Amino acid sequence: METDGQAAVDQTILGPQQREVAFFKQMAHHLVDLDRAFLGACRNILLVRDPRDMLPSLAVQLPDATLADTGLAMQVELANSIVDAGDEPVVIDSKVLLENPTATLTELCRRLSIEFEPAMLAWPDGPKPEDGVWAKHWYHNVHKSTKFGEYRPQLRQLPKALQPVQDEAIPLYENLQKYALEP
Repeated sequence: METDGQAAVDQTILGPQQREVAFFKQMAHHLVDLDRAFLGACRNILLVRDPRDMLPSLAVQLPDATLADTGLAMQVELANSIVDAGDEPVVIDSKVLLENPTATLTELCRRLSIEFEPAMLAWPDGPKPEDGVWAKHWYHNVHKSTKFGEYRPQLRQLPKALQPVQDEAIPLYENLQKYALEP
């Protein structure tokens, strides 16, 4: 896989596509050193998760997680840049998506002016070629899944050391909620 961020943008995201609609998952905190001008050529969807659910889960892999690791500050910055460009951010709250994937994806498609397809709701289990080298560290549950699971509140306790991160993250998450899709 390409490791140069600008080359990945130029070749993969802005390069020729086999289909009319192409979806690229980006992690907001991975965009830090990139010229983000390319985002203006894309429709950007921000997927957010309540820090009270996200941080205890993130702490399993990153026990010393920081606010930057959540991506929320960057997502707020991206949302603000979308507003500054005269558009409205498209934000999906993971809980809302899991509670009603059909309605959420139907509304997302409407907002993006693309056709909803029931195939968006299910997929074959197992690894995918585009998963990348990080899949073995992060995608165990994704590889077992074949559809959206039910929303389950986080049962893990937040490590005390991450309380300040959660305290900073919650207002950022709440800021993004004003743009969240409501199916």
